[in-house]
This record gives sequence, C-alpha cells and structure tokens, in this order.
Amino acid sequence: MTAEVGGADVSSRAVSSGTVSSGAPPEASRPLLDAVPAQPAVCDPAPAAPGSVTGVRIPPETVGLWRRMRPWRLLPTPTGTPFTFTYAAVLVGTSLFALFADPGVVASALQGSSTDVAHLAHTPVFVLVASALWIAGGITSPFAIGFLVVLTALERRIGGLRTAGVFVLGHTVATLATEVPVGLSVMAGQLPESSLHRLDYGISFGVAASIGALAGLLTPWLRWAVLAVVGGMLVEDLVEFADPMTSWGHLMALAIGVGTWPLVRRWRRAPGASAA
Repeated sequence: MTAEVGGADVSSRAVSSGTVSSGAPPEASRPLLDAVPAQPAVCDPAPAAPGSVTGVRIPPETVGLWRRMRPWRLLPTPTGTPFTFTYAAVLVGTSLFALFADPGVVASALQGSSTDVAHLAHTPVFVLVASALWIAGGITSPFAIGFLVVLTALERRIGGLRTAGVFVLGHTVATLATEVPVGLSVMAGQLPESSLHRLDYGISFGVAASIGALAGLLTPWLRWAVLAVVGGMLVEDLVEFADPMTSWGHLMALAIGVGTWPLVRRWRRAPGASAA
C-alpha cells in the first residue's frame, strides 16, 4: 500500500513538472510555455506533399490544363521562333529610337524610309525593306501586338523562312498595289504632284497578310471568326475614309494572305516544316 501511494505521489509530481511522456520524442515532451511562439512540439510545419505548394495541394487537372494550354508559346523565343524574335527585337529598337531621338532626325529617317512613288521609282528595294523596320503608332499599336501573336503562331506552324515569305509578299504586293495607282493618277493630272511624296511606312500590310495566312491553318469556326472580326475592323477603317489608300492596302494584304492557304497548308503537312 505504501509503495502504491508513493508511486502515485512520484507520478503526480513528474506529471506536474513535465518530465514524463508517453512515448513522444524529447521535443514533444518539453513543457509548453504560454504566449511563446514557435515551440517545436506544435509549430513545426508538416512536410509539403509532392505536387503541392507550401503544403497546399494543387489539383492534377489544373496542372495538366496549364501545361496543355502553354500560354508562353504565344510569344516568340530565340530558339522556337527565331525570325519573329529577331524581327521583334529590331522593331523595339526602332520604336525606342522614334520615341527618344531628336524629332527632326526621326522625321528625316521616316521620310527616307517611306514607300511613296518617288522613292519606289528610284530605290524600290531599299525603301521596301526600310519601311518595314518601323511601326506606325509605336509598340503599343494593335498591329504591334498582332505582329507578336500572329507571326509567332504562324512561324511555329510553317517555319521561319516561310513566315518571312508570307510577310514580305503581303508587304510588297499591297504596297505596290496602293502606290502605283497614285503615280498613274498624278500622271493623268487627277492628283497633285505632292502625292508622290506621301509618308508611307510600317508593318501593317505584312501583319494583315500573316493574319490571312494563319486563318487557313485554324479550325473552321475559329478561322471564320478571325476573318470576320479582322475584316470588319478593316472595312470600318475604310468607311471612315481617314486614310483610304492604307485601308485598301490592309484589305488587299488580308486577301493575299487568304490566297496563300494552299501553300501554307502544304507547308504545315510537310515533314520538318517547323525547322524550315
């Protein structure tokens, strides 16, 4: 009886002093102090499970959807879309120059790059190339955004050289189709001679042609939705009659891109098209 009482007395004293634990590790058996944070027995976080962030599990279907969508592929990369990436870097450089350089120097550079009738008659190749190095409206214009998204998507499908061919085709043909009538009208006396020196530069014709070409590689419902939206915007610009020559050029460039559907579809099916 005395041993039992003494044992109970010792046990109660041990419990009250916090020195006895029921198989718990030493850290868990330490006495807990009121109002003291970060005590190891209660505050050590559990290890994060695989596929989770800081202990919060991300549903596998969410991760799979993100990987399938791959939104980063909407933008050009040096290895995946070298043509679009390099061209975009050049356009950023010329846009920054136009924004921060002396206005007189910028105006002179733009005038020297203009694909007007006077320049096309003397240095056609130079101005066709130089005019495509500028963005009318700057890097925040709709055609600048369209350039990144559309040419990236087109290059991933048919390759860099073929994408460049579609862009150059639209830029060149639409430019000549709008400027040659101006020269003929001046010769016929229907337009003043100052029309031979109108300012004309930018990437919009090439982008419009690329949109038309890319539409041919999309699913039917998306193809006609893109053409309806873009075509409607271009027709609206033409109806406003703010710059009818350029507006007609945009519509012609879009039609040129649509005309390349047999080629771009064959190029997409060709083996190794993405590395062309």
